[in-house]
Amino acid sequence: MKKRTLYVTLIIGILLSSPQAASQAEEKPILSFSVLSDIHIQSWDIRAQDKFKAALTDLHRINPEEDALILNGDLTDGRQEDYDKLQELLSRSPHPDAVYSTMGNHEYYQAWHGAEGQWSEAGFPNGETEKASIERFLRFNGEQAVYYKKRLKGYSFIVLGSEQYRQSDSENREDAYLSPGQLDWLQTALQKEASNHQPIFVFLHQPLPNTVSGTTGCCVNNRAVIQHEQLKKILAKYPQVILFTGHTHWELKLPDTLVKNRFVMVNSSSVEQPWTGDASGAEKPLEPEASEGLYIEVRKDSVTIRGRDFYKQRWIPEAQFVIKIR
Repeated sequence: MKKRTLYVTLIIGILLSSPQAASQAEEKPILSFSVLSDIHIQSWDIRAQDKFKAALTDLHRINPEEDALILNGDLTDGRQEDYDKLQELLSRSPHPDAVYSTMGNHEYYQAWHGAEGQWSEAGFPNGETEKASIERFLRFNGEQAVYYKKRLKGYSFIVLGSEQYRQSDSENREDAYLSPGQLDWLQTALQKEASNHQPIFVFLHQPLPNTVSGTTGCCVNNRAVIQHEQLKKILAKYPQVILFTGHTHWELKLPDTLVKNRFVMVNSSSVEQPWTGDASGAEKPLEPEASEGLYIEVRKDSVTIRGRDFYKQRWIPEAQFVIKIR
């Protein structure tokens, strides 16, 4: 079988206004899915809940037959009442049957809350264990571990997730900890899934350092993923990998929303509150109404990734990408 290679093409302007896009529009996608990151649902936060519902409604209008929804970390603040509220929102809003979710750093945040639900930094970890946080997350998404793989319409979806928080090591901070077992599992999964030379979609809440927007100097030790060197070495063997990450909240119109370095990396912004850089490079939130995410269509010879502004219900012109597969 001839090896297939991924080529990234940046489409400037609204995608459907171009002749190439018109041709793509005539060709029905084999697969479609959306990636929503940092939705930050809390039981009391009506604003975040409304933004999430609006995003799901907007995506349903775009494509009521969408195949999957990926919630790429920071779904909640880790408390059971937050997961209950998120489950309620999903049950009352249109979305695909297939919902995959990744473990973000905020999924460990029960440890920052006291017995009465109040923020209690001095009391950390407030009787909470990492095991309890993980189990609460797994009860929500129905998986056996924070890392797993799915196959949908012949395409591979590989989900990674942090297995530790600060209780194990205070230096973990908000970074993802990927155990040797998870990294070995990933390497085996990629070897198996790469044989058909199709795109492989990989999801992790925290990004690799010095890659997509918001990752230069973003974190203590500028790492975000503790085992970032090992992870990048594994992924770099597979140019068909497309890695989606969140965590930074940085808006999608920025130049490094999509970066290719041996494989493709894509920032997915935030539904709850996108951020941007100011004149000095420091981060700051966009207007309170701002809400963003990604919509993806897969065809035989291409993957189209489109940034969406859910508040204004429009495509983000600077975040329209076509990855050609030849």
